[in-house]
Amino acid sequence: MHKEALMDELRRIERDVVEGERRLAEHEALLIEMKRLNQDTTKIQAELELMRRNHLDREQDRQRLLYLLQP
Repeated sequence: MHKEALMDELRRIERDVVEGERRLAEHEALLIEMKRLNQDTTKIQAELELMRRNHLDREQDRQRLLYLLQP
């Protein structure tokens, strides 16, 4: 892959990682609030686990691109 294309992909993934971190924090806060209110957290916990796996995939993609861009 051409270096400029790698950089474009890295920029996209960086934005996705930042957005993912924001969404994870929101869901974690929601989970805490639901637990505090003694509400069923089954659905939110499943969503949060899926989000964490997806976030890990994005972070691994970012590391792969950084490795490919090393001189």
